[in-house]
Amino acid sequence: MADTARTYFPVAGDSAFWASLVSRPDRYLRGGDHSSFNREGFAAVRLTEWREDYNHQHQNVVHPAAGSSDPVLGDLLEFVDFNYVAKVARLNAATLATLASSPGEPAKVAILTEKLENGTTLRWEPAPGAVAHYEILWRETTAPDWQFVQTVSPQLAGAPITVTVPVSKDNVVFGVRAVDAAGHHGLVVVP
Repeated sequence: MADTARTYFPVAGDSAFWASLVSRPDRYLRGGDHSSFNREGFAAVRLTEWREDYNHQHQNVVHPAAGSSDPVLGDLLEFVDFNYVAKVARLNAATLATLASSPGEPAKVAILTEKLENGTTLRWEPAPGAVAHYEILWRETTAPDWQFVQTVSPQLAGAPITVTVPVSKDNVVFGVRAVDAAGHHGLVVVP
């Protein structure tokens, strides 16, 4: 979703929309609809406003007496930011369209660990669909998102792909994804 947001949404102006990844299962003291999917092993995310207004969520509806300085409580239509909801809907649609148009996931992605060396050899079986190329991604073990990418051409139809990169498997986290000719990225598979 973050890749899709960077691709389709400007970072400034009236139509700007920034998707920030938070590397945590959920917020404290509550859970989102995504949690049950994560527990079953599916990739799922929760989208929320950066700074939530607790007067308008997890509250029974309360209209204070006239003249009171107490706030109106509850999740009411008058407090919905429809511009924000529309941007979230566009991001969801763009993400689903990108994933639906992308090739499938590479299979049996593995790091070969037969010897000690400062490079890393990765092997995977081709993804289904029309793959223009693959991307090997990696990030430092403390980084929350992919930092580096190397493009790899597909091999003979149906043949496993083996690539060695001059990066130590001990120092980074690797992933592999398939990309089609239009640039639609599939999900990253971590060995």
